[in-house]
Amino acid sequence: MQRDLAQAQAVIPYPPGIPQALKMSDVEFAQELAFLAAAKLYELGRLSAGKSARLAGMGRLEFLRRLAQIGAPAINLRDEEVDAEIRAARELVE
Repeated sequence: MQRDLAQAQAVIPYPPGIPQALKMSDVEFAQELAFLAAAKLYELGRLSAGKSARLAGMGRLEFLRRLAQIGAPAINLRDEEVDAEIRAARELVE
């Protein structure tokens, strides 16, 4: 999926040599920053998986798969949602 840069952009200044220290090109580093920002916003519950994927410039399924690579949960439920799911599962068993 192509990133739609016609909308808005954020500029993140960084010291020279950071991408090279990570063995990345400047483009790879920019893509990694976008993914990590999107992953954190998703993890915090501030963006949905779909919006996070668009921010990262990738499809939703690819975004969810990449979350595992950084140890972030692909399922992002709030405590009350987890409790509701547990109650619903118990009701099915009873």
